[in-house]
Amino acid sequence: MKSDRPEGDKASEPPRIDPEILAAVLGQVRAALARHRRRPVVIGLCGAQGSGKSTLAAALAEALSREGLPAATLSLDDIYLTRDERMALARDVHPLLATRGVPGTHDISLGLEVLDDLESGLPVALPRFDKARDERVAERDWPIVDPGCEVVLLEGWCLGALPQPPGDLLQPVNALEAEADADAHWRSFVNDTLGDAYQRLFARIDRLVLLAAPGFEVVQGWRAEQERGLVLGDEGARRMDDDEIARFVAHYERLTRWILKEMPARADLVIRLDDQRRPLQSTS
Repeated sequence: MKSDRPEGDKASEPPRIDPEILAAVLGQVRAALARHRRRPVVIGLCGAQGSGKSTLAAALAEALSREGLPAATLSLDDIYLTRDERMALARDVHPLLATRGVPGTHDISLGLEVLDDLESGLPVALPRFDKARDERVAERDWPIVDPGCEVVLLEGWCLGALPQPPGDLLQPVNALEAEADADAHWRSFVNDTLGDAYQRLFARIDRLVLLAAPGFEVVQGWRAEQERGLVLGDEGARRMDDDEIARFVAHYERLTRWILKEMPARADLVIRLDDQRRPLQSTS
């Protein structure tokens, strides 16, 4: 199988992950393979921005390859709508939808199509998104997965999330919502979309793993570290400053807090992290 990350992508660097986390998630992969006849099995990795999902997915793919189990990695970030498509949403639905990341800014049909193709045993081109340039990578540059994939490592900050009860949407959680979404139209659209198309994608997950941050408060610092990595060595990329990062992560605050509250009770594996991403404990 060809490498399923473009040359020079941050995730193509040698993965570094705590061995306890790797062992725990590999246990979930083996359990899924033993139980499910359908191939490939889909392992969902959920965690706040900067929690280490991509690093974990890379380490898992490498470990599985050593065991003779070909794996493909796909992120929700890989199936963002194009910039033009998001600008159309911003014009027609709500201006906050210009910012990628929340439910409603992904091409869920594309994600389902990729999973269907992997299950059919065909060679599959995996979509990729260039965050530094805020645009989908040209299809001719998508990496190809050879037939025979056994495991799909599907990761994303809101992967597997459920919508909030409508009553929870009434009060804003931060200044962004209070000032830019006073009538709750944006967050209602995000919540409704999460409860619809996204659940069809999440239903394909065989095992759900949550990397649980100690709280939303650490996310801005984690995202700032990500930002430095995104522009490293790329002279054409512009780095967000601290104020821009704070506004950016505010788009995710509501759903991140909801995930940390709601998901641990139903995830197949919960790995609780400290502010340095070290595991405190795991529960399955």
